[in-house]
Amino acid sequence: MAACTLGLTVAAGALLAAPNAAFADFRVCNATQSLVGVAIGYRASTGWVTEGWWHIEASSCKTLIEGPLSSRYYYLYAEDADRGGRWDGPVNMCVAEREFKIAGAGDCFARGFQRAGFQEYDTREQSSWMVQLTDGPVNDGPAVTGAGTQ
Repeated sequence: MAACTLGLTVAAGALLAAPNAAFADFRVCNATQSLVGVAIGYRASTGWVTEGWWHIEASSCKTLIEGPLSSRYYYLYAEDADRGGRWDGPVNMCVAEREFKIAGAGDCFARGFQRAGFQEYDTREQSSWMVQLTDGPVNDGPAVTGAGTQ
């Protein structure tokens, strides 16, 4: 798959909600005009877990984790299904071709999985967080802005 530079923005989840709505979750919004496949990684009580694929239509959002967030750090990997680009990072975790939930982040190939580079998000222990996927780089590279809500 050809890699292309795609922008990434983190914004406050409450900014998209109605003024009096209360919620806590990890959401990903697709601000592109393409279908995007998303995988998430996190540390659970039993160890590292990766899950995917959520298919997020153009100009829409999906909740990946419902309820208050239980970890400080979450990891995200996404692929543009139409144009072949990806949003990735330096943290290697396991993914599969089809829907998956994988325990453990190591020995991906030996266990029959693929390896992908995930981007780390420090939620600062907020109860909710939102990541927005965009088409182009912001300020000459992927940008991380905004925050979660408590």
